[in-house]
Amino acid sequence: MYVEEIKHKRNGKTYVSTLVRESYRNGGKVLHRTISNISNLPRNCIQQIKNMLKNDGASKISIEDLAVSNSREYGASKALVELAKDIGLDKIIYSKPVNWSQNVLAMIAGRIMYPGSKLSLTNMYLETVLWELCGHERDSHPDVNKDCYDPMDELLKRKKSIQKQLANKHLNNGCIVLYDITSTYFEGEYEDSDLVKFGYNRDYKRGHEQVNIGLLTNVEGCPIAVETFAGNTTDQVTVKGQVEKLINDYKIKDVIFVGDRGMLTPKRITEVNKEGYKTITALTHAQMQDLISKGVITVSLFKINEYPEVRDLDNTKIRYVLCLNPKRQKTDCQTRLNLINATILKLDKIKNTKKKYTQEKIGARVGKIWAKYGTEKYFEWSVVNNKLEYRLLQEIVDKEKRIDGCYIIRTDTEAETLSSKDVYKTYKKLIHVEQAFRIIKTHSLEIRPVFHHLDHRIQAHVFLCMLSYYLQWHMNQRLLDVYQSDGAGKHRRWTFLQVIERLKSIRSQTVQMGGVNLPNVISTPDEEQKMLLNALQLKL
Repeated sequence: MYVEEIKHKRNGKTYVSTLVRESYRNGGKVLHRTISNISNLPRNCIQQIKNMLKNDGASKISIEDLAVSNSREYGASKALVELAKDIGLDKIIYSKPVNWSQNVLAMIAGRIMYPGSKLSLTNMYLETVLWELCGHERDSHPDVNKDCYDPMDELLKRKKSIQKQLANKHLNNGCIVLYDITSTYFEGEYEDSDLVKFGYNRDYKRGHEQVNIGLLTNVEGCPIAVETFAGNTTDQVTVKGQVEKLINDYKIKDVIFVGDRGMLTPKRITEVNKEGYKTITALTHAQMQDLISKGVITVSLFKINEYPEVRDLDNTKIRYVLCLNPKRQKTDCQTRLNLINATILKLDKIKNTKKKYTQEKIGARVGKIWAKYGTEKYFEWSVVNNKLEYRLLQEIVDKEKRIDGCYIIRTDTEAETLSSKDVYKTYKKLIHVEQAFRIIKTHSLEIRPVFHHLDHRIQAHVFLCMLSYYLQWHMNQRLLDVYQSDGAGKHRRWTFLQVIERLKSIRSQTVQMGGVNLPNVISTPDEEQKMLLNALQLKL
């Protein structure tokens, strides 16, 4: 092998290509082929290679002269940043790659790879090339205020515009949108906050203040918009604002708005319908019992994998799709039995006590049981001579047992638009929003603990987490074939986190040969890593 310099002129300029080549014979002819293009290497490195190939004894390099240093994570950062650019997220954030938008991109990708505080992400500058890929000089330590907090403030200013662009990209007239709400709890003091309040805590963290988070997605679960509400805000009062956003900001018409039974109450459905939108939701237990008592439906109509449709003669525009889930049927029955048994144990403890209690005291103790287990409707009770007497109303238990696992989906969409089975499938797609909350709140993006104490920073943090989920959602879409071809159970290989870890092991490092340093040498991806990059449609 030898080094050859090839010069060629183009448009009046002379270009030099430095190639490592080798000679070989083919049928008696001497031919030449290129092994590598080393034009971009430093001149002293090229000279070192020339000397090595000449086999000059004075220039031989021993294994002791070969060193690898400054090794940093490269593959995952590069993949996430390139994917963000490929799906246009960088341009959605801001049309030009200015400093603050590049820092936001670093935080979005960093949330996926290194969930934690913004300060901890800046301290990763010697462990990863992420900050370098987003415009920072190598080995420079990002400043948490200038490179994180200030860009977050700029991002929040752009929130309305960004969400409008996402809506334009992923929603259209006549589409289906999914909406749900969750909460995330806080630790510490937030006396001056208008957002962090006590409310219904979905994480079962008593004694903690919280904020509520509403997420709007398209029918596939791609996030479109997120809103941060005060922790004491009820689910249903947030619906009107989401509908107004769809109409006034995104200019979307003829939407089918899908929400759960606590979200789309009759009053909210009326508000949504006034805007020309249709709805899909489920009935509450009391609403189901009301339809049964009126004779609109009968329990015999509920069948597994069949979705019969019933209309109320009082309002034929409303369609009720009847569904039966056998797993939920067993769960409902066992849950009720457990609650009743726990209630009986508590009631017997009060009934059989030898201590003397007043009628008011006994009533207060029983009231706490009803509040804890919600089983008062199954019992008839009284206090006679300062002693508790009670009876289990088995007829009520049997009545409710008949509809275990049954649920009814209510919709005002026309049958020509969605069949009863399509209505069922559409309502079940709310699981996409639940999965989004699970990813944002737990192992992957870890929205909490929230290290911000200013309301606008809390809002920016929530929005940043949504954009990270947007990037992760697109990454998962490209990995669908990888997941679907994977094994099951103990033979399962791939999860999203495992993909990130495999890509992280593609490193950027400095290789030293003798007295020559080769910076930014990327380790060669193995076959598994190449497969992942091909699935992601990316090149490093």
